[in-house]
Order: sequence, then C-alpha cells, then structure tokens
Amino acid sequence: MRQFVVVGHDVPTDPDAISLSDIPGAGRLDLLCRCVSTGVFLSHGIRESIRVHLVVDDALTVTFDADTLRHLHPDERNVAARVRDALAAKPDAIGHMPADVSPGVELRRMGLDDTLDRIAGDRGTGSAGADHGGTVVQLHEAGDPLVDAEPPTDPVFVLSDHRDFTDEETESIAAVAERRVRVGPKPLHADDTIAVAHNWIDTDGYESY
Repeated sequence: MRQFVVVGHDVPTDPDAISLSDIPGAGRLDLLCRCVSTGVFLSHGIRESIRVHLVVDDALTVTFDADTLRHLHPDERNVAARVRDALAAKPDAIGHMPADVSPGVELRRMGLDDTLDRIAGDRGTGSAGADHGGTVVQLHEAGDPLVDAEPPTDPVFVLSDHRDFTDEETESIAAVAERRVRVGPKPLHADDTIAVAHNWIDTDGYESY
C-alpha cells in the first residue's frame, strides 16, 4: 500500500463555502484536488493500492481509495465536488467511524495526529486500531535528497499544501517519520511532488525502467 497524507490548511470545513466556480478561492482546494488526481490516476487508468488522505483544518480527513473508487474523473471540478460531498457528510461521521461518501471516498473526524496514528501505527508502538502500518516519509524541501534514500515497501508520504507545516505539525510528523526527504533542488507544487514520489517508488529508486 502506498499512501499520501496532504495537509490542507485553508480549505473550509463548511461545504457551502466551496464554490465549484472558484475552487482556488476555497483555501486553494484546487491544489488538493490535483494531489488526489496525481495520487490515484495514471494516464489512461487508475493506480492500485493507493490512498490519498486530505487533512482539512486539522479536524477532518477525506480519504480516496484507488482500489474502490468509482465515477471519479481527474479534473479539479469533479474531485472538488467529491470533497464538498464528503464535508457535507460530517453528521454521519461518528467519533472515528467514517462516513461513506461514495465508492472509494470516506470522511473521518480526524486531524493530522489521529490520521497518522490510524494509517501508520500509534507513534511507532503499533496501535491496535491502525488501519495499515507503513513507513512515514515527510516530503519537505529541507530534507535529505530523495535519490540517496532507500524506497520503503509501504510508504506513507506526508506533505503540505501551499503553506509550510506549522511547528505543531512538524513535531507530530517528526514523532512518527522515519525519514525526511526532498524530491529535488527546487520547491515544487504538492501535486508535482507526489508525481516525483510515485516515479521514485515505481522505478525502485530510479533503478528499474
């Protein structure tokens, strides 16, 4: 399983505040939508064993599971509509139980800490409720060069939107991340960073083409 956790700082949690005619105006939701598309889609198909988790306002997490997704298209408007539907499903998310939005899309009342605990284990101690253990890798321009790192088997990549991680987020990620890497010498958009990370894993660390 390959997973991406994208922290969205400015996306509103109120679905009525999201206009499909002005997706960037909804806290740069356009960037998060491109992260979903880059995460789950291939040129003429969809990837297998991929999940993209969008953490919204450190309060809600929208998960896209490529293995069960249906009727999702890679354009920003289509993905944004699905995110808006997920936020509208908040009343159906009870505790940490998810609300089923549509096939392959779920909403949980979880911020960054709880999302990392669920998908990567409880601070490395093996939470009984963890969804899928994996190696947490922070993608950040201040990290070590990606090319020098060994690709993990089940990576959980954590990256931010157009804003940098807060101090609290940095501490939370550092508590579970096994490494911090950068994808190149210059900062990239979050969706481009996901594309580079995919290529790194697809080629077994640039060894197999």
